[in-house]
Amino acid sequence: MKAAVIYQNGSPEVLAYQDIADPVCDPDGIVIRVEAISVEGGDLLQRLRGPVVTSPHVIGYQAAGEIIAVGTKVTQFQCGQRVVTVNSYGSHAALRAVPARNAWLVPDGLDIRQAAAIPVAFGTADECLFHRGGLKAGETVLIQAGASAVGIAAIQLAKRAGARVIATASSDERLARLAPLGLDHGINYSRADVVAEVRALTEDRGVDVVVDPVGGETLQDSIRSLAYGGRLSMVGFASRKPATVDVASLLRGNQNLAGIFLAPELGTDRVHDNIQRLIIEVSSGALRVVLDRTFPLSEGAAAHAYIESRQAVGRVLLIP
Repeated sequence: MKAAVIYQNGSPEVLAYQDIADPVCDPDGIVIRVEAISVEGGDLLQRLRGPVVTSPHVIGYQAAGEIIAVGTKVTQFQCGQRVVTVNSYGSHAALRAVPARNAWLVPDGLDIRQAAAIPVAFGTADECLFHRGGLKAGETVLIQAGASAVGIAAIQLAKRAGARVIATASSDERLARLAPLGLDHGINYSRADVVAEVRALTEDRGVDVVVDPVGGETLQDSIRSLAYGGRLSMVGFASRKPATVDVASLLRGNQNLAGIFLAPELGTDRVHDNIQRLIIEVSSGALRVVLDRTFPLSEGAAAHAYIESRQAVGRVLLIP
């Protein structure tokens, strides 16, 4: 099969498009013919500094397609069904093998390209806002990096829950594209002081919940944006910079800082069922997936470079 592989960590140029052996179907797994690959933020970090556990190594978390093989122990799936899959690596390829537990049915009528972008982004956003963030109707939420896939999902979910939604992005143009999704107030962080803007928008009270996938210096701004008793969900390090924060300020404000990592929760019934619910809600039109652009799998390096340029609004896809 064709795949985008690496032999060592590095910049996007380390991705090579090659023929490699087809994956083997385990007794408790499935194999899919990949139709769409969602390039996740974690895929970029995998390529840059993640463990290279196979040689050649196929990176990537999330991909969707048609089941072409089913393991002898699998009863919930059959060949011909469409699914979206998540696993620790292996998405950047024409074929993919995953444990059956790491797959979700794609409803009839849902574009496979949209399905490919749902589990990690929407599952993470839901976890940040509700399971760990405890967001309630009438509260105010700040979503850092609102134009990211997690940000776009969080804006919609928070607005639907009756929250007031503030989000940041790097340009007015990107913020304008978020307005139809439920954004109440946008902050262009490239020219505005985010904390000062949040304080002005909330009459100096701060926000009840922050979703922060950026980390680095942004994490301290997220803490400073919290109201008394506020909750901060830290979900990533897109800035790729170390975070040094004043945790004493959390104590003074009776505030909570929670780290969110979805992967270990995927095996639980709670999260697995929740992701299937979110897929169905996208299929029904209750939620929207925003796709920025697609690249052929053969141009995986260009896709990674484009994402790292911070121009995208929503997910970038690879198509085998």
